[in-house]
Amino acid sequence: MGAAVVVLGTGGIGHAVVTGLNGGIGRVDAFEGLSDRPGGGRGMNVLLVGTDGRDKITERERQRYRLGGAPCHCTDTVMLVHLSADHDRATVVSLPRDTYTEIPERTDETGRFRPAHVVKLNAAYAEGGPGLTVRSVERLTGVHVDHYMEVDFTSFMKTVDAVGGVQVCSVRPLKDAYTGLDLPAGTTRLDGGQALQYVRSRHLDGASDLGRMQRQQRFLASLMHEAASGGVLLNPVKFQGVASAVIGSVRADRGFGSDELVGLGQAMRNLTPASAEFTSVPIAIADFPVPNVGSTVKWDEPGSAKLFQALREDRPVNAAPRAPHRAADAKPPARTNEHPPTAVEVAPEQVRVQVVNASGRPGLARTTDQALRATGFITTGLPTDSPQPPVEHTVITYDPHWDRSVRSIAAAIPGARLQPVPGQGPLMRVTLGADFTQVRPVRAQDPPPPRSGGIPVVTGDQVACREST
Repeated sequence: MGAAVVVLGTGGIGHAVVTGLNGGIGRVDAFEGLSDRPGGGRGMNVLLVGTDGRDKITERERQRYRLGGAPCHCTDTVMLVHLSADHDRATVVSLPRDTYTEIPERTDETGRFRPAHVVKLNAAYAEGGPGLTVRSVERLTGVHVDHYMEVDFTSFMKTVDAVGGVQVCSVRPLKDAYTGLDLPAGTTRLDGGQALQYVRSRHLDGASDLGRMQRQQRFLASLMHEAASGGVLLNPVKFQGVASAVIGSVRADRGFGSDELVGLGQAMRNLTPASAEFTSVPIAIADFPVPNVGSTVKWDEPGSAKLFQALREDRPVNAAPRAPHRAADAKPPARTNEHPPTAVEVAPEQVRVQVVNASGRPGLARTTDQALRATGFITTGLPTDSPQPPVEHTVITYDPHWDRSVRSIAAAIPGARLQPVPGQGPLMRVTLGADFTQVRPVRAQDPPPPRSGGIPVVTGDQVACREST
């Protein structure tokens, strides 16, 4: 959640405006007494934490948005943001709040000796505040944290309301009895309270906190788009109004002053959703039980080492996309790039397709097979021509047991008629009719699991909510 305020609070407005807001930022000693820290590298690393502070929440908001529980005084969200030295790329890494970590022996602020012990990452804040949180993240990642910023529930809601709400989209209804979130499938504009429900919900599916991190990334990408398209970042009057509404709930390290805010803002003004990378730490065990601690998340050590090495070396972390195979004499695929990819629930990489040409147009089966493969579907690579007379309409036959998968192929071939065939199995059969025009690109709404040795990374333009036609 803290990243939302950074996007708006350092948006590239002049020094005088930022200086005027600087005094309203709460200050914390996030680095006092830290030793044996990782060496610094190129670029800037900001640790952003969202706390569950709800002191300024009204009673009406508590009831409406299910915020009545006692706060744990811990971090609800943890993100490490790397801004490249040349200011043309930002990488946002979500760190699971239930991450297994060991706090080394130390003497706390009261002078009491504390032996080494295992905790979840979010408990470091409750035990030792910002300083112990920074220390824990640096020990886990090997990345030097340059600045620290935290935001509570109130600031987050004010931020969203100040920009006029943020648009999100989902390929399925989202309902969580714990937070009260209840969104239909499709596109919805969220106000501050609804946005808080959206980024906090953990009980929408089996992905729990890992799925929640993906939704937080989608929300941040949409907020970046909203701020840029709405002119917030380039309009001093609008910027000051937005920033003034939220700045009182933000806390940052003492070194994060006006000069740093202006420098970061000028850098972020050059960023677009396409130049922002979003990823999460690779996970080895999502439910690792620890006595007296509970279920924790254990990182994949080789994968996480690769990720944080890229940050230390100021390199992009996104894996190269899989290039579709195409024969040397192949015709251009039967698709266009006029439309942005449509988000689908089931990744095309999980859907098998057989193409049959009944349109009467020679060669259409092969080019359509190639186009479907290019957007990610697993095609047979053996398209055929129908021996029957040409048909007017394109038809997709499917087994009703795979009714979710068929929606992905239907999104790629809009207008096709769906025909259930019990017993057909997982293979989707696309029979091209005379009305067929093109294959439209699709993408999974959530990033697919990483390939062997890879790190699942998406850019902001891939996860932001976009209209499709």
